[in-house]
Amino acid sequence: MNADEIDAQIRMLAAERRLPPSHLARWLAMDPASRAAMLDIARVIRLRTGQLMTALETLEEIAVREHVTAAGVLGRPEIRRIAGGPGSAPSRASALLEALRTLRYPLLKKMQEQIRSEVSALKLPRGISVVLPKELGSDELTVSLRVRSAAELARLLEALDRSRTGLTRIIEMLGGKR
Repeated sequence: MNADEIDAQIRMLAAERRLPPSHLARWLAMDPASRAAMLDIARVIRLRTGQLMTALETLEEIAVREHVTAAGVLGRPEIRRIAGGPGSAPSRASALLEALRTLRYPLLKKMQEQIRSEVSALKLPRGISVVLPKELGSDELTVSLRVRSAAELARLLEALDRSRTGLTRIIEMLGGKR
């Protein structure tokens, strides 16, 4: 397929998805191989409008930061594995965006893994849930209890009290302290 055919198909897909003109322009500004690679991914995974916008923005940021083309990013094994892998289109689209975020924000991903490891190390009993803020966009930690009796409440509160030091460390990590 030549560049004009690829551009025509990009415009058709953009019209179907009602992609904002700014994002269409961003896509068409890519080099020919990158435009084609993005078109292939968008079709294979059936990216919705918001997902397509996010992918285009994130790809552009990765390409600029790493001095590579979007095609180079989309050709990486972890991305190809997601695109051609099993699962529903929505789950693969979500996995694609998560993989792109990981490439774009490697330090954020590392911090998320460290905090999840800290939460796991607490070995909290069933009935206590620790929810981290999405994308670490906040310094708030949510801890919830699910209880059915007063005795169970007492047991979970004791477990929380024993985990106070670890929870404090996690909250400090969320707040930027180590």
